[in-house]
Amino acid sequence: MSARGEAQQEEARQELRALHAAGRLAGAYPAVPALLARLDGDALDHAGRLLARLDPVDVLAAHPSTPTVRMAVTGRSSTAGLLPALTAELARHGLLLIPYAAGSGGYVQDLADPASELYAHRPDLTLCVLDPLTVWDRVRPPWQPYEVALEAERQRLLLAELAATHAAHAPDASTLVLNTVPLLRRFTHQLTGLAQRAELGAIWREFNADLLRMSDPAAGVAVLDLEPLTAAGVRADDPRLGAYADAHCTAELLAGYAHEAGHLARALRGDAKKCLVLDLDGTLWDGVLAEDGPERVRGADSLRAGAYGLFRRTIEQLASQGVLLAVCSKNDPGPVARALAAHPDWPLSSDDFVAVVADWGSKAEGIHKIAAGLGIPASAVVFADDSAFEREAVRAGVPGAAVVPLDDEPARHAEHLLADGWFDVPSVTEEDRGRAARYREREQRDRRRAQAKDYRSFLHGLGIEVDVGPAGSHETARIAQLSLRTNRFNLTGARLTSTRIRSLAQDPDALVLAVRAADRFGDDGVVGAVFARRDGAGLRLENMVVSCRVLGRGIEDAVLAGLLDAARAAALPAVHARWRQTAANEAQRAYYPAHGFETIVETDGEICYRHDLEQLPPVPTHVRLRLRLADTTAQEVESCTPSSI
Repeated sequence: MSARGEAQQEEARQELRALHAAGRLAGAYPAVPALLARLDGDALDHAGRLLARLDPVDVLAAHPSTPTVRMAVTGRSSTAGLLPALTAELARHGLLLIPYAAGSGGYVQDLADPASELYAHRPDLTLCVLDPLTVWDRVRPPWQPYEVALEAERQRLLLAELAATHAAHAPDASTLVLNTVPLLRRFTHQLTGLAQRAELGAIWREFNADLLRMSDPAAGVAVLDLEPLTAAGVRADDPRLGAYADAHCTAELLAGYAHEAGHLARALRGDAKKCLVLDLDGTLWDGVLAEDGPERVRGADSLRAGAYGLFRRTIEQLASQGVLLAVCSKNDPGPVARALAAHPDWPLSSDDFVAVVADWGSKAEGIHKIAAGLGIPASAVVFADDSAFEREAVRAGVPGAAVVPLDDEPARHAEHLLADGWFDVPSVTEEDRGRAARYREREQRDRRRAQAKDYRSFLHGLGIEVDVGPAGSHETARIAQLSLRTNRFNLTGARLTSTRIRSLAQDPDALVLAVRAADRFGDDGVVGAVFARRDGAGLRLENMVVSCRVLGRGIEDAVLAGLLDAARAAALPAVHARWRQTAANEAQRAYYPAHGFETIVETDGEICYRHDLEQLPPVPTHVRLRLRLADTTAQEVESCTPSSI
């Protein structure tokens, strides 16, 4: 760490101590993430111990809108050292931990008993920490590898049963977190035969592979792989703490575990970042464009430039999974454009970037410009730059954006970029992989809009087609993703896993409808979902979710108009709906009233509506709507009249 970095770390540490000493840490909680962003190692551990002393009630009293994560922690042995690390990691991401820590060694009872205190905590995440003695506590000498294999299989079956119990009794969208188990040398080398030692290694890797195959975050089970931590040199166990305190994980391993658990919590909340904004000089290439010229900045034909090439390939891999790429560089735009196309060994070109801002203005302003052009909040951006000055300017000017501290060693750029899992999601869908193409289609729409004489003409020229029908099994993951990540047009804020969505789809009284959209510029795929239920009072719209990227095209209006018409055609008495306030959907409070719904009950943060189906809103004339409420042939209609609902 540079002298400047050490000074900033010490300054942040002192500020946290002063806030704690003055009793003002709870009141200053929104400022904590920026302070923690400067800390690592022992300093972050110390901060976690200070923050763990806070009562979450005090933080929420001062800042009621603080996002919370309810976690329950249990394990095979003592996990007391994990809570401070978890507290700090969640605080780094602006989240507040509300913990429950089970007693030492009681994970089977905690998870198997639906009446346990663990389930009473109603956790969003349940961490079942498997320490390095997992399996070995049931192996007695003399033993052979096949006996370890038997115990490992018993452990896997037990964990599968506990996962099923957790799925049945934990709240909807709750996730059980397991982990792979490090294999300690003090066990492998109890075997003096090299062939038997190799056999044990293979058995253990198969055991961990079976654990990893259990991972399905959308279905409520996630498995953290600890092998990358131990491969990086983190020691898994401390024999003295294990023998004398029943604590079989080192503080470093628990810190690494907490780091990954923090990424998981953020991903499950749908808080993944969307766009990577990159500097150029010293970040993407070796050289200074303004001095060397477009043809002379190095591609990948020298030792140092090869390190930049490895970094660019990392970026290319991220982009293939839906991460949007952009450039924000203090350079003239012409040379930047030529440099992006100058080298045959260059794996990225201007076509790979959804936005390029090249000027001599503030990079914070450039990031705001990029975000506005993409229609995403600036806080959804990750900014990577090798200049400490530019990084600090962006931290100050773009609140909520993630800033990646690159340095003058390009061989470590990829490591720094991937350290915090900013782009982690529960699963990558086909819609994710096509995201960059859809943003290019958006650019075409924007140009068309600028050429149109008015917005109505623009919409009519798009040729929008909307298809609404029962969600297919291949669409479940995408709908779960929309439920997790959509905030602005999520009318109740409900978050549903793939498992829950599949369960609803099998309920004969429930409807899970996928909203698909396309226009003359391309196919947007699944852009929304409707969750509804039929009962004696009519049709109940339990939630509607529509992706922010298609708002303003009348798609959500067409869907609701079609549903109302379908309900009247089915002779239902009414359609009921509700809106529940969240931190981001206030603008949709008027959505149902604007379509003829009347308020029935209004409580703090929630409104229930009713539509009597007398006067129906029309489907917008610029939208061609196809709607089916069952797996039957769709009708192409201006005003939908399915025969049944």
